[in-house]
Amino acid sequence: MKVKRFFQHLFGVCFFIVFVSLGFSAGYFIVSGIYRLFHLHTSDYLRHMAEVVSSLLTMAFVGLLIGLFTNSRRHNLFHEILDALSRIAKGDFNVYLDLKVGRENQFTKLIDHINHMAKQLKQLEEMRQEFISNVSHEIQSPLTSIMGFAQVLQYDQLTKEERNHYLSIIETESRRLSKLSDNLMKLTSLESKHHPFDRHSYRLDQQIRTIILACEPLWLEKGLELDVSMEKAAIIADEDLMSQVWTNLFHNSIKFTPSQGMIRVHLEKVDDKTIVKISDTGIGISKKDQIHVFERFYKADKARDRSKGGSGLGLSIVKKIIEMHEGTIFVESEEGKGTTFTITL
Repeated sequence: MKVKRFFQHLFGVCFFIVFVSLGFSAGYFIVSGIYRLFHLHTSDYLRHMAEVVSSLLTMAFVGLLIGLFTNSRRHNLFHEILDALSRIAKGDFNVYLDLKVGRENQFTKLIDHINHMAKQLKQLEEMRQEFISNVSHEIQSPLTSIMGFAQVLQYDQLTKEERNHYLSIIETESRRLSKLSDNLMKLTSLESKHHPFDRHSYRLDQQIRTIILACEPLWLEKGLELDVSMEKAAIIADEDLMSQVWTNLFHNSIKFTPSQGMIRVHLEKVDDKTIVKISDTGIGISKKDQIHVFERFYKADKARDRSKGGSGLGLSIVKKIIEMHEGTIFVESEEGKGTTFTITL
């Protein structure tokens, strides 16, 4: 950067020397031409003064022309920048300034910042529209079911079994709406940076064992086998938030693992890191879906996930909580063979 600035200054000095030399040369030729044209004869001193004045006037005139040209370009540049900012202020983020301003200066930095700002705002707007579309879709689906079955319940010809069946569906869809609302509030709270964050030391292995026992009715019902191997490990983290992480991941493993399958939970300390792996022999996740699995509302199989009560927000919440603890989470999976989530804290 310093070398570049040195050459810029050197170029400026050289340009000034050449400009002054040309100015004095032009003054000399102008005065010489006038003297020859009008056959003037004066002292050398007066002729020399005339050449100096002529040179200064020539340089001033050329400087004025250059100033007018650069001011015109600068005026156009300001107009383009103000127009771009006005469009951005009105919500039009399809703005890109491709203005040639010569060497790097404050204008090039300003233009780069405006282009970057427009690009970021456009991405945020696209995310906002996608978020609204996803929320609307997730809310509309259970509402449509509730309205449809509520209308069916008005028929007097329904048997008691049919009526109870439709009421059960309405209850299930209502719970889906409630869970969606709860997850949205959690995610919004976590992303607001105002969520309570109470970090303290506690035994992680004991916390995970407690969650496994709390989920016992679920994995026993499906006849799942559990393989748990955990070292004693204490971490400094928000215990309530981390409980949501393990509950969500464990529920996912149970949900997507067929009957008589297996779930493995492994915890180990490596240097100053704590590594937790939760594996299953479930349906797996395709390669193309793995890169999106932590995105909000993303579902590898929307129909299948909806039938299991998923909203596509659980793993987004998990990733956000892990990031708040400056940890990492990644997924390895193969369709038909299972999935492994690895968390490093």
